[in-house]
Amino acid sequence: MASININQLGLTIGVFAALCHLVWLVAVAIGIQKFVDWILLLHSIQLNLTLTSVVILNAVLLIVIAFIGGYIFGWVFAAIWNWVGKKIR
Repeated sequence: MASININQLGLTIGVFAALCHLVWLVAVAIGIQKFVDWILLLHSIQLNLTLTSVVILNAVLLIVIAFIGGYIFGWVFAAIWNWVGKKIR
């Protein structure tokens, strides 16, 4: 079982998570309320949600926290993968 570079996987998942949240922020900024309502209805969910305007500081914090969370997830996943791989050999 090949080992995984824990830092590389952490960075990869961190950047992916940050990009996903950046896409969400752009979608909110251009106004996707009706789309969100439609997607929820497809799932048989009706909530009284209102998307607010994007606050730059909150947007930056969201992206940073998404990156950090993604990095930690990727790092832990790779560390467990490598540990299990050593036990199997």
